[in-house]
Amino acid sequence: MDAKLDLPFDAEEMLRGLRGWVECESPTHDAAAVNRMMAMAARHLALMGASVETIPGRMGFGDCVRARFPHESREKGILVLAHLDTVHPVGTLANGLPFRREGDIAYGPGIQDMKGGTYLAIEAIGQLIRAGIPTSRPVTVLLTSDEEVGSPSTRDLIEAEAARHAVVLVPEPARPDGGVVTGRYAIARFNLRTTGRPSHAGARLAEGRSAIREMAKQILAIEAMTTEDCTFSVGVVRGGQWVNCVATHCDAEVLSMAKRQQDLDAGVARMLALRPSGNDVQLSVTRGVTRPVWEPDERVLALHATAEALARRLGFALPHQSSGGGSDGNFTGAMRIPTLDGLGVQGAMAHTLEEHIQVSSLALRGKLFAGLLQSV
Repeated sequence: MDAKLDLPFDAEEMLRGLRGWVECESPTHDAAAVNRMMAMAARHLALMGASVETIPGRMGFGDCVRARFPHESREKGILVLAHLDTVHPVGTLANGLPFRREGDIAYGPGIQDMKGGTYLAIEAIGQLIRAGIPTSRPVTVLLTSDEEVGSPSTRDLIEAEAARHAVVLVPEPARPDGGVVTGRYAIARFNLRTTGRPSHAGARLAEGRSAIREMAKQILAIEAMTTEDCTFSVGVVRGGQWVNCVATHCDAEVLSMAKRQQDLDAGVARMLALRPSGNDVQLSVTRGVTRPVWEPDERVLALHATAEALARRLGFALPHQSSGGGSDGNFTGAMRIPTLDGLGVQGAMAHTLEEHIQVSSLALRGKLFAGLLQSV
């Protein structure tokens, strides 16, 4: 199919719609907030003519939304795979990252990761519907609720849905060079707990054994294990309850990432082999969510070649790379379903109070996405 690319995408109009999504804060661990965002997106998709289903959340996470668009073909279709949870807690809009516009830059919580990309992907479907242009295959949109914590409650849903499709398109943020993602590194998460012996920190300090002190030693040892092949980062630490008490417990969360599965497996073994520094304290290490390595094959590279040709017609380059930072594309790519990731909006500083997008990229990347929906 010779894709029609001169569709009337309007970046300013898209930004107005996207603003409503950004201002509906939806941090992963606030299921009610995520559900408000899911309801907004579900209504949007229903108005476009999709058959929309809300899938109840589990494990304390929010709901998911699945939307199927009518199509005369019954062959395997295109899955647009996206998430609407963010890392920013409710209140970020009022305290630290309000929605604002400065020239071609727009700021807001989750605007880059990944509400901007999700919105432009859905707008691409809408543009084709309004123009009466059929997609090459039936299209399903799956919006998930827990990607930012590794998709513990939705991996089974993602893999089951992906297995019914021929192609997966993931509108995660574009790479810094504007490129897309054709592979992702393997990722493992771990939960650590140290247990010490409590005592009064003022009157009987020497009798206590601090769980915080033990965790501090472990953190230094864990991060020192980082190599070029496998990295280790401690991102969350919680310990103690009263400053005048020697802490009984301390908890930490660790992220490990590797380009190759065998390197991650070796890293996992090192983490699970950790031991306490002395007999007076205890350490437990539990393996959490894992994202498998996704390595591109010839079908992924062919999918990128199609996207690259479309981008060339639109006047820009579209390099590709394997990338750190996991996404739900890890799962579908590891299943050997042709997957193209990083198709979302251009921007920077995701997960920070400077998170932003390039407004002009909404329309340009939307045209690319619409071209793919006609071509793959």
